[in-house]
Amino acid sequence: MNVTIGAQLGSYEITALIGEGGMGRVFRARDAKLKRDVAIKVLPEEFSRDPERLARFQREAEALAALNHARIGAIYDLAEADGSRFLVLELVEGETLDERLRRGPLPMSEALQVARQIAEALEAAHDKGIVHRDLKPANIKITP
Repeated sequence: MNVTIGAQLGSYEITALIGEGGMGRVFRARDAKLKRDVAIKVLPEEFSRDPERLARFQREAEALAALNHARIGAIYDLAEADGSRFLVLELVEGETLDERLRRGPLPMSEALQVARQIAEALEAAHDKGIVHRDLKPANIKITP
């Protein structure tokens, strides 16, 4: 199924496209059961037929599930509906580091705070044997 804005994916209504990456598209969605907004990462349809990509998607879900850290978005579910496989993730509000940097350089105090928070999250992941592999400003949310 080609997921589009307004589509229903299980109990989730897709409301906006957040971004795209090598392993799928990420949407904002409304969880009809729990009445909350979530992020939905949908595995591309062509990857759903590739056992290696499916295994990688499964490993990503398991790695996220192994983490419990304030600076790392949580995973709520690994699901399949209407032929689409997807992760249901915590929706982290705020701008990305990439968006923030486009407005100009960070003051030293802010840069140090952001660097510390990134280091804390990476340390938590590395302590569990997890390597991010796609760390870049567009994948980092700035939260208060």
